Amino acid sequence: MRSDQMKKGLERTPHRSLLKALAYTDEEINRPIIGIASSYNEVIPGHNHLRGIVEAVKAGIRMAGGTPMEFNTIGVCDGIAMGHKGMKYSLISRELIADSVEIMGTAYPFDGLAAVCSCDKIVPGMLMAMLRLNIPSILISGGPMLAGRVNGKAVDLISVFEGVGAKSSGKITDLELKQLEDNACPGSGSCSGMFTANSMNCLSEALGLSLPGNGTIPAVSAGRTRLAKTSGMKVMELVAKDIKPRDIATEKAFLNAITAEMALGSSTNTVLHLPAIANEAGVALGLDLFNRVSERTPNLCRISPAGSRHMEDLDMAGGIPALMAELNKNGLINPDILTVTGLTVKENIHNAENLDPEVIRPVNSPYSRDGGLRILFGSLAPDGAVVKKSAVDKRMLTHKGPARVFDSEEDAMAAILDGKIKKGDVVVIRYEGPKGGPGMRGMLSPTSAIAGVGLDRDVALITDGRFSGGTRGAAIGHISPEAQEGGPIALVQEGDMIQIDIPAGKIDLLVSEDEVEKRLNAWERPDYKVKEGCLYRYARQVTSASTGAIFKKD
Repeated sequence: MRSDQMKKGLERTPHRSLLKALAYTDEEINRPIIGIASSYNEVIPGHNHLRGIVEAVKAGIRMAGGTPMEFNTIGVCDGIAMGHKGMKYSLISRELIADSVEIMGTAYPFDGLAAVCSCDKIVPGMLMAMLRLNIPSILISGGPMLAGRVNGKAVDLISVFEGVGAKSSGKITDLELKQLEDNACPGSGSCSGMFTANSMNCLSEALGLSLPGNGTIPAVSAGRTRLAKTSGMKVMELVAKDIKPRDIATEKAFLNAITAEMALGSSTNTVLHLPAIANEAGVALGLDLFNRVSERTPNLCRISPAGSRHMEDLDMAGGIPALMAELNKNGLINPDILTVTGLTVKENIHNAENLDPEVIRPVNSPYSRDGGLRILFGSLAPDGAVVKKSAVDKRMLTHKGPARVFDSEEDAMAAILDGKIKKGDVVVIRYEGPKGGPGMRGMLSPTSAIAGVGLDRDVALITDGRFSGGTRGAAIGHISPEAQEGGPIALVQEGDMIQIDIPAGKIDLLVSEDEVEKRLNAWERPDYKVKEGCLYRYARQVTSASTGAIFKKD
């Protein structure tokens, strides 16, 4: 056993003595030891119930003859960090989480690993660590939050963000906004739409690194606790069979995940996270691959913010197994690859049934013939940009308008709420990328404000930063190269015309090459906005959004 490194033989007598100080018996020490990486905390609604999920995982491990050892890592709630300096620290937390789990999984040579988490950057950070350590591992989510209800209508966190814009423009009253505030987030779980947390938990299923149901079973359901117990037992099976994450997360598995991503219409942040996760497995995912998969994959789901349905509806419709079964009907997935169940994808979905064709459209009757995400290239984004196409109004799929240029999210937000943005404008928010932010803030506040004031069908917003998975409208993020690196977005001037063609995958600055060259020669790289602490180190080490915002290898 791998754990013998810290517990077996004469020389490890002191180590065993320390383990006994933790009240472990000889029997427990002699069993396979499973590390539980938990991101339980009391600052994230998706995590404040994870203590119970961890206890269920421990029960499963013990039932299967193992000894669980729990440790914790950090977590940032993008919703609570949104709109202030705290959001700069969200994306960097992904790397810190991966590093911390790597450290613990090496300092303590566990025989297996169970990663218990829920939200935003925590899930991809855990998956990165699982692949980096490459010991038998499984990911367990805390599950999605239920949708809230106001006047009989399903609402969620995005309803509240958009309510801010609606209130500022006089569309709703203080009382109506308070009703949203009080009811949109009814309890524990990751926010109830196809936002980043739920997107990544669904894709962990499609990738094969979590059990069926991981992405959709509600946090408050007993089924979620049963799944946690089963996951604890399953990691023991993985240890016995020596099945490691890199045995599962192959190139074909990542293709399955991208296919599911397009069928679901996942968060644009998945285009950051999947390449970063794949990098740990030695698999390269270029942005052009996302477009190729999108072109052949129908969009089958319109979960909030793309539609009115929520994660509980997707779960009742059959969840990710039903989605994968639909895709398999047209040969769109790789069915014969291994998963953490110990079975193949084909075996996992054998009995899956689409129980609600209004939530999961039949593969031959999709919302659209191509995927829910689109990668754009052009003179404004030579290395690419990303948009959640399924959440864009049809009238905004093609758009040409004048640039309204802002060098920070705060300046743009003030202009939106002050009524300074007009129909037809293209709001440009720059110096918010991985280096320029630093930290590539998610910008749910300005996109929600645009929707709230009723301009989401008339105004585009582009940025070298990123968006929340809850963003809807013509919101184009990850413009690469970013402004801090001298990308074309740094050279845009007020009033320049910008042309967007989402179906064609193009985004262009309509300025002559000579003028662009002249502006580039006059451009001076600004100093980093933050010059101390971990953000300063991050800004100097991080790569482009087009490569997943991973750290430089040198």
